[in-house]
Amino acid sequence: MKRLFVIAIIVVNVVFVSCIPYKDTIYLQNKSNATDSTQVIVEKQKPYRVQINDILNIRIKAAKQETVTIFNPIGQGGDLNAGSLERAYFDGFTVDLHGNILMPKLGKINVLGFTTDEIKQIIEKKLLETEYKAANDIFVTVKLTGLQYTTTGEIGSTGTKTIFKERVNIFEAIANSGDIPDTGDKKDVLIIRQFPQGQKIFHVDLTDINVMNSPYYYIQPNDMIYVKPLKQKSWGTGTTVLQNMGAIATVLSFITTTILLVDRI
Repeated sequence: MKRLFVIAIIVVNVVFVSCIPYKDTIYLQNKSNATDSTQVIVEKQKPYRVQINDILNIRIKAAKQETVTIFNPIGQGGDLNAGSLERAYFDGFTVDLHGNILMPKLGKINVLGFTTDEIKQIIEKKLLETEYKAANDIFVTVKLTGLQYTTTGEIGSTGTKTIFKERVNIFEAIANSGDIPDTGDKKDVLIIRQFPQGQKIFHVDLTDINVMNSPYYYIQPNDMIYVKPLKQKSWGTGTTVLQNMGAIATVLSFITTTILLVDRI
C-alpha cells in the first residue's frame, strides 16, 4: 500500500505539471501594474521598402486611356482579387535580382529599397519626361500584389498565404492560418524577416498587450511566422487536468495491477 501511495503522489504531480497554464493560452493580457484597462496604442509600423522578387501591381490612367494601354497588361486597371494569384504573377512587374523592373517604353527602373509611394513618383517623373507634358494628364498607382507570408510550426494551418490588404497585423495573419492551439507557445512567436543583407529573427509575446506597440506587430511581405510547440506537447499530455486524468488513470491502473501481481508471486 505504501508503494501505491507514493505512486499516487507522483501521478498527482504529473497531472498538474503537465497541464498548460491558463494564462499561457490568453492573448493580449495587461501584464503591467496599471489598473486602467484602456491603453493608447502608438503604431510603430515603418513603410515597407520593396525587395527582390516582390511583384508590383502598377496601373497608369490618362485622359486618353488608349495612350497608356501598353502599360496596363490586363487592360484598363482591372482589380486583383483572391482568385487571381496567377494573373497577379504574370501581369505584375517582378523585381529582378538587380532590384529593377522592366516597363514598356520606360525601360528598366530600379525600385529596390523604395516605398510604393516613392516608386509612384519615379514612374510619374519618367512619364513626364517621355510621354506627357503635365502631371494632371496622368494618374499612377503602385501596390504590392498582395501581402504574402508563411506560417510554420504549431499553428492551425501551415504554408504560404496571401492577403490582399495594405496592412496586416500578426493576429490577422495567425487567424488567417487557423489560430495557434493551446499547445503552441504564444509567449515566444518567431518572425523571420527578409532584409537586403540577409534574414533576421524577432521574438514577440502575443500574450502581452504591449505587443501592439512592437515594431513587428505588423507583418511584412515574405515574413515567416514560426510557432514553437510547448514542452507539454512533447510529453504527450493534455492541455487540462481533466484531459490528463483519463490518460494517467489508465497508466495508474496498469501500474497498480502489475504491483499486486508481483506481490502475489
